[in-house]
Amino acid sequence: QVQLVESGGDLVQPGGSLKLSCTASGFTLTDGTTTWFRQAPGKEREAVSSITQTENTFYSNSVKGRFHISRDKTKNTVYLQMDMLNTEDTAKYYCATTSSPLISSINWCRTSRYNFWGPGTQVTVSS
Repeated sequence: QVQLVESGGDLVQPGGSLKLSCTASGFTLTDGTTTWFRQAPGKEREAVSSITQTENTFYSNSVKGRFHISRDKTKNTVYLQMDMLNTEDTAKYYCATTSSPLISSINWCRTSRYNFWGPGTQVTVSS
């Protein structure tokens, strides 16, 4: 049984940083693509960043240059380092993963591509 668990969400002031973690069991994250999504109240879930089997990375325009995705295969964990946070980054952050080799720069952001999802972790950016 595949399980993903996110952690690291918190309340942070604008301009601050957080590092989110997504740890998997029942699935080796290096065998697939893992993507961070987020969903703010009243808004659709949106893709934030992704890392593929071959360590290609993708970022949404809204976070490019501020967020960085990485993976530690020894811990079977994917991280999302978030810097220069602003109030628009407030959302629940989810990680999702798939073993499909068909993830590309075109479709990485589509929720339908992912088989497994974590329960999410809340990030609130507020002064």
